[in-house]
Amino acid sequence: VKDMEKKPYHHLPNGTFRNPEGSPISRSSSGKFSYRDFIKEKKKLDMTVPKEHVINKQEVLNNLGKFKNDDYIAWIGHATFLIKLGNTTIITDPVFEKNMGPLFFGPKRYVDPAINLKELPEVNLFLLTHNHYDHLSTRTIQRFPYKKAKVLAPLKLGKYFTNNGFSNVSEMDWYDEVNYNDLKITFVPAVHWSKRSLWDTNKTLWGNFLIEYKNKKIFFACDTGYGNIYKELGEKYGPIDLTFINIGAYNFYPMAPKKDKSIFHTNPEEALNIGQDLKSKKILGMHWGTVVLSLEDPFEPPVRFKNATNMYGYHKDDAIIFKIGEVQKLENLL
Repeated sequence: VKDMEKKPYHHLPNGTFRNPEGSPISRSSSGKFSYRDFIKEKKKLDMTVPKEHVINKQEVLNNLGKFKNDDYIAWIGHATFLIKLGNTTIITDPVFEKNMGPLFFGPKRYVDPAINLKELPEVNLFLLTHNHYDHLSTRTIQRFPYKKAKVLAPLKLGKYFTNNGFSNVSEMDWYDEVNYNDLKITFVPAVHWSKRSLWDTNKTLWGNFLIEYKNKKIFFACDTGYGNIYKELGEKYGPIDLTFINIGAYNFYPMAPKKDKSIFHTNPEEALNIGQDLKSKKILGMHWGTVVLSLEDPFEPPVRFKNATNMYGYHKDDAIIFKIGEVQKLENLL
């Protein structure tokens, strides 16, 4: 009887997954990605890291200690955050290596993680959004100091944890819900894809996490492009108090046909548009300022993000930009 049940739209018969209905379609034929051209274009980028972009490590450790009894958010770099809510300390997509790829391959980060893996405060909940190397690092998972943490991962990604000594692992499909301590966590669709090798494209799921805590709603986006799904999610779950969303890695021109436009990574304006669709009061821009994955100026995303706020009904202060290593009390952000 089970086979007769209608499979959800995002489950394909061959066991792979696809984006929600009405999402943009990938047009791989329009422009071939050339690694050689990419490297050539990448050399033209100004890689000077502004001093104020990174907080001194000792200060970061002091602040984590100072706020240890408060609800807080700390940016470790890229998509890695610590989010402390009540008795639960969450880590998102932790990558602590020098480079974002297998072994020593893949793009090198130009800013180190704000703290080392062994300096992390105790983590109880590990949220993984998808399997790309800059989000799922097997080396971080192997060396992770808190293997008792509860892990929430998309379908087919549990094995990376169970093979490395984690015992409390739940795989989630879109719209699955899990309660942990006083949090309710729902896994919801994103417009993205998955791949770690030549033969596993879209064989594992990707998605966003909605975290509900004390009448507050925090939306942690996976890498995502813009899609109709966000209006639906806004209707179903909005208003949201705070949305974390990617604002970097959107320009692949001249390899891609259009400048500053990517189907799978929102540019800063599209990130604000998603915030608007989710009825999100505040938006925190992430996935920038850490590693070069694309060809926009590495420090352009936050400027564009702040400058476009009023086009989407926001005030400049509603578009939040952290420094790497910044720790802020949640109440000050909301």
